[in-house]
Amino acid sequence: MTQDPAGAAAAGHPETAAAAAAILREGGNAYDAVLAGLCAACVCEPVLASLGGGGFLLARTGQDESRLYDFFVQTPRSRHSESEVDFFPILADFGTAQQEFHIGRGSIATPGIVKGMFQIHRELCTMPMARIVEPALELARKGVTINPFQAYIFRIVEKIYSRDEVNGIFSSRKIPETLIGEGEILRNPEFADTLEVLAREGEDLFYRGDIAKTIIDDCRTGGGHLSPEDMENYRVDCRVPLGISFRDTRLLTNPPPSTGGILIAFALEMARQSDLVSVNFGSVEYLVRLAKAMELTNKARVESRLHETDAASAAEVLLNPSFLEMYRKEVLGRPLAQRGTTHISVIDKKGNAASMTVSNGEGSSYVVPGTGIMLNNMLGEEDINPHGFQNWPTDTRMCSMMAPSVLVWPEGKLAALGSGGSNRIRTAILQVLLNLLAFEMSAEDAVNSPRIHVEGDLINLEDGFEPATSSKVASGFSNVKKWEEKNLFFGGVHAVIRDPAKKEFTGAGDPRRGGAIVVA
Repeated sequence: MTQDPAGAAAAGHPETAAAAAAILREGGNAYDAVLAGLCAACVCEPVLASLGGGGFLLARTGQDESRLYDFFVQTPRSRHSESEVDFFPILADFGTAQQEFHIGRGSIATPGIVKGMFQIHRELCTMPMARIVEPALELARKGVTINPFQAYIFRIVEKIYSRDEVNGIFSSRKIPETLIGEGEILRNPEFADTLEVLAREGEDLFYRGDIAKTIIDDCRTGGGHLSPEDMENYRVDCRVPLGISFRDTRLLTNPPPSTGGILIAFALEMARQSDLVSVNFGSVEYLVRLAKAMELTNKARVESRLHETDAASAAEVLLNPSFLEMYRKEVLGRPLAQRGTTHISVIDKKGNAASMTVSNGEGSSYVVPGTGIMLNNMLGEEDINPHGFQNWPTDTRMCSMMAPSVLVWPEGKLAALGSGGSNRIRTAILQVLLNLLAFEMSAEDAVNSPRIHVEGDLINLEDGFEPATSSKVASGFSNVKKWEEKNLFFGGVHAVIRDPAKKEFTGAGDPRRGGAIVVA
């Protein structure tokens, strides 16, 4: 443990966490550090993080002020006819299953990350942007070694990242005409040059300047929807975080219109009412009650008919009429994007906490020429097109399961946490919260302990529970999947905890998603 540490960062790649920690050591605050981590993640975790995507930051300052920055993607202001749109399916190979994704310029929603970066910088940061991006510049120019997890992600989306439009950025230097693999060095000097100029010139370069012009021209001639108005009028939304009390702590999380935070709130109330905290972790009773809480939460999210479920008593306590109305008004009807995410958590020695989750979908396969930046494919989400593709609502902020969160204990202890994992985000965070609060686990044990996930009549059971226990719990479901090892399916919770009484930082990077923690 570092003596008198400056802070700590947990993220989905060791270099992402190291970039954030380097800024902390130089005297930067948690917000300087989380932006450094974000830029590094665009190099080290390119399938999951890109300046062409969107995300959220939950910021809680050492002065006990909190706000949620929503810089997620926005649907374009107008749609072109299907015959004019560059939009097509590819099959992603997960090894045990395949899934269809849609890519092309017609899948690109208005990106928000660059705008979010600069607004966060103006309002919360202490270092020049040029210094904040330096770790990412070095990584992009010198290169980063592809680790096993990133190699696995590349294999899943190989058909996106090996197309000609990607300009060979992710091509293997060892084996011609193949995608980069484990142990190879990934470099992206064009991204480094772009990031360096952005840091100097500001966000207008991306939304009104040369980069914007290239994106708009390529969408106009190549089958995309984005227009000058989409780029110029994009705004970051700042909101009051959703606050939830549980076992003498206060959880701050992502409010509507995103859905992850409100569903975590609902599940915590289910856990409270079932007295889940009174049973032993990993027992049959624990897993049965946890699975029931997940089942009820699944019911609660269906068309917001919360009052029609057998969770009515919880709705009276947590989801009162005004809360229900907020859910219906702010969430229902908005397009939901829930794929391809990564998370960064940072806390500094002054008690500033930054919890940031970002996504690029899987990537559209369109790289803005000369920039090294792949734009998102959020309009290719099946969930936002229930009546057929190209029928999404126009000019609408998309909502997400992403739930960057901060947990505050009454004695001043503080945690920043969040997860990737599409619709498993909420159940992953829920279980880590219960591990921390109900079972008083260390951060490392809370993150590493086995998980479950319930979806419809299917229960997924991760390896690590007693076989007899898993079998007994599984007998209550018509469909069961038992996983033989820890898997990215169950999310990737990266968490940092600051205990001012002990003057120490602890935490964990989730091994399911290549996570790491660095104490600065």
